[in-house]
Amino acid sequence: MQNTMTDTAEKFDSKSYLNMELLRFTTAGSVDDGKSTLIGRLLYDSKSIFEDQYENIRATSERRGETTVNLALFTDGLKAEREQGITIDVAYRYFSTPKRKFIIADTPGHIQYTRNMVTGASTANLAIILVDARQGIVEQTKRHSIIASLLGIPHIALCVNKMDLVNYDEAVYNKIVAEFREFATRLKTRDIHFIPISALNGDNVVHRSDKMKWYEGVTLMYLLENIHIASDINHIDMRFPVQYVVRPYSDEFHDYRGYAGRIASGVIRKGDKVTVMPSGFSSKVKSVELDGKEMEEAFAPLSVTIQLEDDIDISRGDMLVREGNLPKQSQDIEAMVCWMSDKPIQLNGKYFLKHTTKDARAVVKEIKYKLDINTQHRITENPSIGMNDVGRISIRTTAPLCYDAYTKNRDTGSFILIDEGTNVTVGACMIID
Repeated sequence: MQNTMTDTAEKFDSKSYLNMELLRFTTAGSVDDGKSTLIGRLLYDSKSIFEDQYENIRATSERRGETTVNLALFTDGLKAEREQGITIDVAYRYFSTPKRKFIIADTPGHIQYTRNMVTGASTANLAIILVDARQGIVEQTKRHSIIASLLGIPHIALCVNKMDLVNYDEAVYNKIVAEFREFATRLKTRDIHFIPISALNGDNVVHRSDKMKWYEGVTLMYLLENIHIASDINHIDMRFPVQYVVRPYSDEFHDYRGYAGRIASGVIRKGDKVTVMPSGFSSKVKSVELDGKEMEEAFAPLSVTIQLEDDIDISRGDMLVREGNLPKQSQDIEAMVCWMSDKPIQLNGKYFLKHTTKDARAVVKEIKYKLDINTQHRITENPSIGMNDVGRISIRTTAPLCYDAYTKNRDTGSFILIDEGTNVTVGACMIID
């Protein structure tokens, strides 16, 4: 196989590469729907695999007695995954084309690994949800679609896979699309695309299929390269959670005091009037520095160091925001939770809480309802939220949180709950306005 990475090394432009737009996407679906095979096909057909990697997978497939190269082995790296032919943990892969850079999160399909899907999808711009053409829409399809919607993923691509096993029948595809469209009317995600594919044979993955001429849409790779994601980031509400206070304590920088962190949303400029939350003190931005160089402005999601004109008591967990554009501030929070622990969420239970760079303790004051994954109905009578369940809770924190609704800002609108006894993350939460 031709090694594209080697062949184009002399033409590589590092500056252009660094400035390329980055698309994060996740794959989800039921067990054996072909998620890992699809990613392997994307990497193979886009020539993003080295020759030695391909030879290793070919040899492994041969030892297993398979007649073709099993592309799923490119992402199923754990021994147990290869033995069972399933994905257990989230696998991340990186590749690029002349148009974009990509980070793929290959997430598990088993119901007991739904929490891993939440982890992989939490930062995604797009979710690829696979459906087996023979099985149609199943419970896990709905579960993953609801979680993708709850996590605020702006775009969904429903790929009807294994079309080769149903003789590329248009009627089968149309039936699945119609059923999902009806289900999706209750989802918050509105940008949904449908593509019939065969990940095993490569139909409509990178190259158009001549076996489905009835399909007039784009290939999956074309969608990934061209879908508009620039407006997915909130560039209006400036939010800068302080992660670290920079004090060099040297003669050269004797009076230097900078506030380092990653811009969660918005744009920050030199001279901007900002307010420090939760104290409410105000100042002006003296400088914005990136990698030791001063900039006129910076935007999400850059990591920068900010200096203010006034000496204000600021520490990790505080937040800089633009004056007149303040987040909400409260100790009483309502949120949707994806529960990740074997032990159900405890009413009046106490947990550690992490919100942006702020740590606090929280108590669960009320379990309002559990969401029925199949019908999206709310179970309000004695609701119990266990592993992989989704529900709505009310909590009270020991210190006020400065937050936005999750639908408005994914960074400041989310937090995690941690078990005090084991330090294990037990809940991923999205704040409700």
